[in-house]
Amino acid sequence: MAVSSSAAFVVIIPKVKKTSSWNHHSPYLFPIPTLPMNNRTRRGLIHRSRCELSPSPNDSSALNQLKNLSLIDRYTRERSSIVVIGLSIHTAPLEMREKLAIPEAEWPLAITQLCALNHIEEAAVLSTCNRIEIYVSVLSLHRGVKEVTEWMSKRSGIPVSDICHHRFLLYNKDATLHLFQVSAGLDSLVLGEGQILAQVKQVSRVGKEKVGNNGFGMMIGGLFEKAISAGALVRQKTNIASGAVSVSSAAVELALTKVPGVLSVLMLVIGAGKMGRLVIKHLVAKGCTKMVVVNRSEEKVEAIRKEMPPSVEIIYKPFDEMLACAAEADVIFTSTASETPLFLKDHVEMLPPPPADHARLFVDISVPRNVGSCVAELDGARVYNVDDLKEVVDANKEYRARKAMEARDIITQESKMFEAWRDSLQTVPTIKKLRSKADRIRAASVEKFMSKHGNDIDKKTREAVEKLTGEIVNKILHGPMQHLRCDGSDSRMLHETLENMEALNRMYELDGELLEEKIRTKKKQK
Repeated sequence: MAVSSSAAFVVIIPKVKKTSSWNHHSPYLFPIPTLPMNNRTRRGLIHRSRCELSPSPNDSSALNQLKNLSLIDRYTRERSSIVVIGLSIHTAPLEMREKLAIPEAEWPLAITQLCALNHIEEAAVLSTCNRIEIYVSVLSLHRGVKEVTEWMSKRSGIPVSDICHHRFLLYNKDATLHLFQVSAGLDSLVLGEGQILAQVKQVSRVGKEKVGNNGFGMMIGGLFEKAISAGALVRQKTNIASGAVSVSSAAVELALTKVPGVLSVLMLVIGAGKMGRLVIKHLVAKGCTKMVVVNRSEEKVEAIRKEMPPSVEIIYKPFDEMLACAAEADVIFTSTASETPLFLKDHVEMLPPPPADHARLFVDISVPRNVGSCVAELDGARVYNVDDLKEVVDANKEYRARKAMEARDIITQESKMFEAWRDSLQTVPTIKKLRSKADRIRAASVEKFMSKHGNDIDKKTREAVEKLTGEIVNKILHGPMQHLRCDGSDSRMLHETLENMEALNRMYELDGELLEEKIRTKKKQK
């Protein structure tokens, strides 16, 4: 090792043999293509140089050396890492998630800003009411996480320390597995719910259409594409999303099974609070386009109307018209905070038979009950309460939990396939650089030959020389190129391909060129 020092600073530089590839104008302290060391050794040297005394303000040479070493250190990873920095309903309070939330219209700008950070290559934003997750491909794992966290803090106004306290960090295989589980609905409050898959699809669509390869590139784009297919496969093979797992959704599904042609009969919802709103939402999701809602005021009903598609008709009626509305209804959902029953036997006996040829269905999801137990004694009425619905919900939850075990096996397999594909991508830069190096050598040799004999060679002969040398290079490279191509589907072949890649990188000294290319690419993004 050669040591250069000043009074205040020591930089350790590996001694290397000068070759024709030495570039005197290179910004680096040594010719990278001929470094006789691996990345671990280089990082060790850099670490040692940083542990020495600080340079004096007047020692500009030492400062430049440190700066260049730092630049090399930043990009010496063999390949980039995939990281997810997230806060979800499982880890962070609603107030924090609200401040961190990124509206869909701002996703492209957020991705652009993230990719402008020093160590971020690609990015994606998954922001819903239950989670804010930033997926990034990073050049330096720890520095990348630090930059993203600081960006989140600056954007939201939340201190970095608070974000760090509530966030979760997952890397590479764990990050992949997490997104696949999210897409399949295994990380949702309602196990197997389908809305999250649509949200993951939207992330991919926005990334492709509005950002493209400048931020939503091959790595993160491929990750989301595979997550979407994994989520769809889980639902297809396990049917995990079937069966209601909330009281309100169970109430609607029960009505669908008990009343023939239920979507064509008149629905009455009494109460427009949280549970009533969910009942309306589930009815609309099942295809119901018209219903009557009885509530003490129209304000809540109007707010629900605004959430629904324009094709859905919600008719408001005050409480003093409740019995008149019930007389015309086939199915009645009740969800009020009343401490006394709204419907007793005497009330229901006075009602005319329901318009359709079946008993009137009362689905009571209130506690205390809005429909007295005595109503069930009438031939023209059938009554279901919360306890009846909970049996359905509990059975469905057990079913989904069993299906979740099957889903995890599918996700594990899909995750392995993605990681194999990701490993196979490592050979792409080597293929490009090997081809580029061979073409440079060929062009330089042809140019040297032409400079000596150019006056005696006509245009046709020049073209023949170019063509011939190109064919020779192609034939020489055919074998190495064949042994560098792999789609990751065969693990044994992938292992051999990666070994071939490492051997070619050593033999043709491509590591330094790959490093320089990575630095140039990042500089262009700034």
